[in-house]
Amino acid sequence: MFDSLQNRLGTIFDGLKGRGALSEKDVDEALREVRRALLEADVALPVVKQFIADVRERAVGQEVLKSVTPGQQVIKVVHDRLTQMLGGEQAEIQLTTEPPTPIMLVGLQGSGKTTSTAKLAKYFQEKQRKKVLLASLDVRRPAAQDQLRTLGAQIGTTTLENVQGEPPKAIAKRALREATLQGYDIVLLDTAGRLAIDEELMAELAEVRDAAQPAETLLVADAMTGQDAVTTAEKFHEGVGVSGIVLTRVDGDARGGAALSMRAVTGQPIKMMGTGEKVDALEPFHPDRIANRILGMGDVVSLVEKAQETVEEEQAEKLRKKVQKGKFDLDDLAQQYRQLQKMGGMQALMKMMPGMGKQMKNLENMADEKMVNRQLAMIQSMTDHERRRPEIIKASRKRRIAAGSGMTVQDVNKLLKQHQEAQKMMKKAGKQGKKGGMPDMSGMAGGGMPGGGGMPGGGGLPGAGGMPGAGGMPSGMPGTGKSGRGRGRKR
Repeated sequence: MFDSLQNRLGTIFDGLKGRGALSEKDVDEALREVRRALLEADVALPVVKQFIADVRERAVGQEVLKSVTPGQQVIKVVHDRLTQMLGGEQAEIQLTTEPPTPIMLVGLQGSGKTTSTAKLAKYFQEKQRKKVLLASLDVRRPAAQDQLRTLGAQIGTTTLENVQGEPPKAIAKRALREATLQGYDIVLLDTAGRLAIDEELMAELAEVRDAAQPAETLLVADAMTGQDAVTTAEKFHEGVGVSGIVLTRVDGDARGGAALSMRAVTGQPIKMMGTGEKVDALEPFHPDRIANRILGMGDVVSLVEKAQETVEEEQAEKLRKKVQKGKFDLDDLAQQYRQLQKMGGMQALMKMMPGMGKQMKNLENMADEKMVNRQLAMIQSMTDHERRRPEIIKASRKRRIAAGSGMTVQDVNKLLKQHQEAQKMMKKAGKQGKKGGMPDMSGMAGGGMPGGGGMPGGGGLPGAGGMPGAGGMPSGMPGTGKSGRGRGRKR
């Protein structure tokens, strides 16, 4: 999300930062470009006008134009205003003190409402240890009821049994009774949708709202619908009173104007965002972090959280001990690749790194997600003995591995060479003997991924040493042909 807007704004602000002093004319010219970029990103016109007016008022002030770094100051003004437009502080989903808490999800058909209901259930179960009951109120579309039941089974969540001919209002009441008797903490009510908003739908939703008295009424809106999403948000807010927004398919929309507009138009915060098709691809919406991403500042906090969530401590500790002894076999390399996949893949991680957004176009081929699958396929085609002792892999074994993985002998040679480079770094790191954390492995991914490669400033994230399995992330970028030269942070 926001890729095109990020690129446009990055170009505009690079021009400002390159100047020693700015005049009002310089600021106005830049803001004209910003205005055009926001409109092209599908941000609603009234929102754009207000945003530009607010930014200009602060940007042409004495404090900014006469500062030592006026270009940076203008960017800070834009960042602060973007954060405000997106909601300021993170808005969490409110749960009542007396369970069960009813949460009602509304939205148009096809917006991802049923999938988002299941994602929310998984989020509450895993992040907040809540017991959740799902209930489908879409009596017109049996497929929606079946879909929710199937998703509920996948994530281990109970779905209320449907009774033939029972109206939505009665289903909501029965769900709350069942939840009270069975000791559930949260009841998620997946309501019916339509291809377009009509009076009948709004009347039905109002009935359910009055019967369930939900703590939250969340509008599920598709980010890819652009300006239509804003109109939809307004109508649902007028009809049933929306308390928050769940934005779906943000991974598929490069413009992101809906996110910028909906909060400003409805006055209600975006609380969650769906970042993929999997049931765990749901994240809280942090306005300041999103503003950072839009302006190419990265999102290191989210990156650290993602690493902490996906790291397997037992495996990380085993790897730590092996590295301290200077050992690193192909099983270890495979483990790192799998950890990378769990964290969303190289491209997803790169977008969270400061300064990497503008380089994404140039690095798309280098960050090919298929590459990881190819590497894993070759490693999985080896025997246990070969993975533990790669040095025994000679000509005949290479041919067998290549044939078994659908690759070539040259590909196997590249993998083995990359492993050798990684192993050398591990031996060096083991000799350094850092205590309390993974050793510094700057350029590790450069040795462990196709083509060499090092990413500027590598090393790793705070609390780690640069490897996913240790709670960090690879410091190297594949494909550049240079070693990573950055140094990791120490604990």
